[in-house]
Amino acid sequence: MQSGDVVDLEVTDIAHGGVFVARHEGRVVFVPDAIPGERVRARVTEVKKSFARAEALEVLDVSSHRRPHIWAEADIARDPAQRVGGADLGHIELAHQRALKEKVLRDAFARFAGGEVEVPVAAADDETADGTRWRTRIGLHVDGEGRIGPYASRSHRVIAVAGHPLATAAIESAALALHREKPGGVDLAQSADGAVHVVRRPDRRRGAKTLAVTPQVVTERVGERAFQVDAGGFWQVHRSAAGVLHGAVMRALGAKLDADARHLDLYGGVGLLADAIGQVAGEDVRLTSVESAPRATAHARANLERYPRAEAVTGRVERWLSALAADADAADRDALRRGVTLLDPPRAGAGAQVVDAIAEIAPSAVVYVACDPVALARDVGLFRAHGYTAESVTGFDLFPNSHHVEALAVLRRA
Repeated sequence: MQSGDVVDLEVTDIAHGGVFVARHEGRVVFVPDAIPGERVRARVTEVKKSFARAEALEVLDVSSHRRPHIWAEADIARDPAQRVGGADLGHIELAHQRALKEKVLRDAFARFAGGEVEVPVAAADDETADGTRWRTRIGLHVDGEGRIGPYASRSHRVIAVAGHPLATAAIESAALALHREKPGGVDLAQSADGAVHVVRRPDRRRGAKTLAVTPQVVTERVGERAFQVDAGGFWQVHRSAAGVLHGAVMRALGAKLDADARHLDLYGGVGLLADAIGQVAGEDVRLTSVESAPRATAHARANLERYPRAEAVTGRVERWLSALAADADAADRDALRRGVTLLDPPRAGAGAQVVDAIAEIAPSAVVYVACDPVALARDVGLFRAHGYTAESVTGFDLFPNSHHVEALAVLRRA
């Protein structure tokens, strides 16, 4: 097998990352735009010692779960170089997408966490029938020739598109109205009041001048709670995701938390999930939210003002935990052991250093929110080595038509 070869592949499984698994001449081949059970014709793009990558060109035997792609510019009928990324499961019926995501989660836990788990993957209550119109935030790119759009799948090549079906209608309208943008990036965010905010990110490598601009601050809502966040800052992109995760954390924490214990919210952002802790424990909760982005920390302080004993601090989580372990006295350690540690790390996960530091303070429970199943399973395996067991793992399909899946794991100290 060599790069450039065209081969027919029997697709047998899904792998993490939105690609599917086939074998050819004894070598595993990863190919996108397919479905397990299909036979596809594909062009080999990369050959390694134990595996290869290919791009699907044509479906020879079609799965009953295949549907017309929800994004025309990502359809298999287009040249692979012109297919946009960001909707890598958009050719699969929504119910089957969720079944495949459940399998990815189960396989990850079997491989990295040392055991099988049942992981139901639920949709948001207000999901559309085809899983579109959920993104309240999108990021577009502008190339040197003025093209505005997403990147082609697995590349940095900008593709001009006629629509953005995953975005809300207001975001799509604003995105399609853009023109004469400078090279770089353009982010669009729709806030709770329905307004669309445009944040331009010029490419500094091209000598673009950047002016000091005060970030736009918008208000997002979860139920009766209001949260300040920068328009270009982090907030869940699915229109219902913040509410889904806020509610899921509250249910995971149970009916009552000890307000005098010390609870931690790591990678806390603007305080969304810290507020879930506060709502369960009560306004007198003793709570610390840790976030590395100063702007997000400032918003978290404002968003958590209703809790007098809550604090939001700026710092890298691993360094902050190390300092906490070094400085805590006996009373602090007791309060931390009685408390809950919640973490919502970036896609790479928390990693061994953070898991070891959390295990050192030994909270009674760990609530782990994750957007990457392999990173979650790996870290759950690390917690298991420290005596924590996974009480439950739940998946949430907050990125329909893409391979991404959100999951929440509740770990208890044995």
